[in-house]
Amino acid sequence: MTTLFQLTEAPAATTAAGPRPLVIGIDASLNSLGIAGADWADAIRHPGLTGHARVEYLRREVADRVKAADLVVIEDIARGAKGSAVHQLAGLWWVLTTELHRRGIPFAVANPQSRYIYATGAANPAREHPRDKRARICKGMVCSFVVETLGIWCEGPGKYDAADAAVFAAMGLDWLGYPLVVLPDTHRRALDGVQWPENLPAVAR
Repeated sequence: MTTLFQLTEAPAATTAAGPRPLVIGIDASLNSLGIAGADWADAIRHPGLTGHARVEYLRREVADRVKAADLVVIEDIARGAKGSAVHQLAGLWWVLTTELHRRGIPFAVANPQSRYIYATGAANPAREHPRDKRARICKGMVCSFVVETLGIWCEGPGKYDAADAAVFAAMGLDWLGYPLVVLPDTHRRALDGVQWPENLPAVAR
């Protein structure tokens, strides 16, 4: 996908020295938007809004939380969405990335499957389970990884969205050379499926 920045794939950096940059992960959703950093995760749930009012509410909430970010990793537009959700999700994605562009915040675009690979080492970790249960099982695996391996608490409504965002943030930190945990290459290959920005944070790499 072409974005507002010229994006490129790049290999992950080795462990770096110095202050850890502020990396924010975003799982862009209309009903429960996941957003997370290195040691926190949250889900932004709008107060019953729809249409433009909902998108504007989410934009304001995200803008307030990323204003000091060195890098944002945002999930690519969900290709599996159906009906009017496709149009609205695409609109939300472009509103959020335009906000990042306007603020001069570098952002990376992560393939949805990359969060499963980074968290579990497999693109479809629940393939041995019944088809109708795979999505929920995969989400549970990601959430368990975030809580048990990354040490970031995720609970309550929106916990799966918050966990997804936490994985994206962890991936960004790993790529910049500040991994939260040491993971094997089977997991870190997820970084190859991300479109990383060329305009790197000044504190990074």
